[in-house]
Amino acid sequence: MKYAVVDIGSNSVRLMVWADGKTLYKRVKTTRLGEGLALSPHLREGAMERTAQAVAEFCAEGRALGAECRAFATAAVRTAMNGGDFCARVKALCGVAADVVSGDEEALLGLSGALGERDGGIVDIGGASTEVCVRRGGELSFRVSLPVGAVRLFDLCGEDRALLSGEIFPLVSGLPSLKGEKIYAVGGTASTLASVLLGLEEYDASRLQDFRMGAKEVSALAERLLPLSLEERKKIGGMDPARADIIAGGALLLAAIMQKTELSEVFFSDRDNLEGYLYRKVLS
Repeated sequence: MKYAVVDIGSNSVRLMVWADGKTLYKRVKTTRLGEGLALSPHLREGAMERTAQAVAEFCAEGRALGAECRAFATAAVRTAMNGGDFCARVKALCGVAADVVSGDEEALLGLSGALGERDGGIVDIGGASTEVCVRRGGELSFRVSLPVGAVRLFDLCGEDRALLSGEIFPLVSGLPSLKGEKIYAVGGTASTLASVLLGLEEYDASRLQDFRMGAKEVSALAERLLPLSLEERKKIGGMDPARADIIAGGALLLAAIMQKTELSEVFFSDRDNLEGYLYRKVLS
């Protein structure tokens, strides 16, 4: 059986095509569905339209390959007052009913995708929310979905260091120590930071998988990115141009999480909630 799974995120729409027990490829379109959601409880018309079109295009691509299409939506859709209207638009365009997952469920999807059934944890910095989830001895020991992400930070704070810190630190203050745990960072913020640290000119999942990011490296990168202009950031090797405006806040958020949880390092995983959704909601 072949599947096309679409992740409708707050910053981007992603496609995974899967068959015969493995991921064949992934693709992404940055549509910023969650833009302005920190300032208004409604998804914007333009953001809904371009995101729904991206979902429809990915579903058409999957069907052309003979794949069964599934789609799930995360923080932007579950928190917006007109999230149901957006899902209806997607259904009308491509016939796929988007599964709106809760924050707790989103954390489990990332954990399952990155780790399967192994012990360890994940940090998933999205556009409008951030999930932290840990498994010890085969049992969930901690999971939380924080109402903050890279797009939300940009909407609320721009690139003001003091405003970003004021938004981030109260939200991460309740996180427990994860010292000694093997934690994977998943999602677009993590992949961009790892790509920059490696200096990749093109995304290379094989080189990025299991790449180690030290706490000092992440903190230093956040401080390096904050004062740069948008054009200066876009010139950095490994930078995703579509994420250059929001990456500094995302980097600062990851650095703050690592500091609060006493993590000296995290490891990037290209396997994430796309695989997790397939394993937990489709194949199980």
